[in-house]
Amino acid sequence: MKTLTLLGSTGSIGCQTLDVVQHSEGRLKIHALVADKNVKLMEEQARMIRPESVVMMDEGAARELRGRLTDLPIKVEQGMDGMIAAVVAQNVDTVVTALSGRIGLEPTLAALDAGKAIALANKETLVAGGELVMAKARTMNSPIIPVDSEHSAIFQCLEEDPKTIETIILTASGGPFFGWTKEELANVTLEKALRHPNWSMGAKITIDSATMMNKGLEVIEAHHLFAMDYANIEVLIHPQSVVHSMVQYRDGSVLAQLGKTDMRLPIQYALSYPTRWKNPFERLDLRGKTLTFYEPDFEGFPALALAYQVGRRGGTLPAVMNAANEVVVAAFLQKKVTYLKIHEIVAEVCAEHDVLDHLDLGSILDADTWARHRALELI
Repeated sequence: MKTLTLLGSTGSIGCQTLDVVQHSEGRLKIHALVADKNVKLMEEQARMIRPESVVMMDEGAARELRGRLTDLPIKVEQGMDGMIAAVVAQNVDTVVTALSGRIGLEPTLAALDAGKAIALANKETLVAGGELVMAKARTMNSPIIPVDSEHSAIFQCLEEDPKTIETIILTASGGPFFGWTKEELANVTLEKALRHPNWSMGAKITIDSATMMNKGLEVIEAHHLFAMDYANIEVLIHPQSVVHSMVQYRDGSVLAQLGKTDMRLPIQYALSYPTRWKNPFERLDLRGKTLTFYEPDFEGFPALALAYQVGRRGGTLPAVMNAANEVVVAAFLQKKVTYLKIHEIVAEVCAEHDVLDHLDLGSILDADTWARHRALELI
């Protein structure tokens, strides 16, 4: 049995992780659940799962949850200190990082420092602090198993010797605006941007998919996870979202991982690795399907090009891009900026940043804070 701490339990990935746990036939157990401020759903999860503890990042939410759970022997903690305690608990084997945003960096480092395995569904952690995180994982010999469908696909296609890889090919659905002109994109509404054609995801990642910033973040994540140069990481638009990603080897062979658009599959694989468990989830049926692939439009979706540039420059710049993007996407979700302004503001913040190359947690957090303040000023 593996014992888990689940960060981001009330989000889309968190809820699907709990579904995987319930279908695991007793092979998975939850020690702690962590969320921001969704008290109602956290109470439902706590009563269903009965973890030893729950953590709410929001102080008011933690106070309300304590009142709701007085009839159960469940500890209710709050804030970053509570989250860190939940990930380093002695009986925890694996930490599932399904939080949205840079906030996942600190608990991930703490978990690795405590020798925990990481099931990583928080790409922003590696975008902001990939060098620190991967160095810590190597030092502690702690595995990081990707949960993102694309990186899980790459992980499943890897042979033992990574030197035999020539190219990593990340697939992208293209989002709801694949093939749109810049003139058409100027009229994008929030409602249209939230209608992803294939995946059911949280609001932030859905907007990132619409701008293709999500794929840019995944390029940087792949660079760190698989120690692959950016020149050898490609993106292909694959509207059907059946091929989740591919690996081309130096002999020309290409291995691909295919599956339903169901995040429970990569979640389960990350938690069952190195074995595969049977489950009742729907199977992929390829009969009658046509699979197509296209070059990405870097001009229509400049966020992808920006991510490649930022990743190559490195230092504190990826943390700055990520932080600015989080702030501007939040503003778009509140209808404070237009769709095209998302990229414009993020690019301007990146251009203004004085990059630091000697990274530690403090310099990353400082860069993150600066970028958030500057993005708010521009908004």
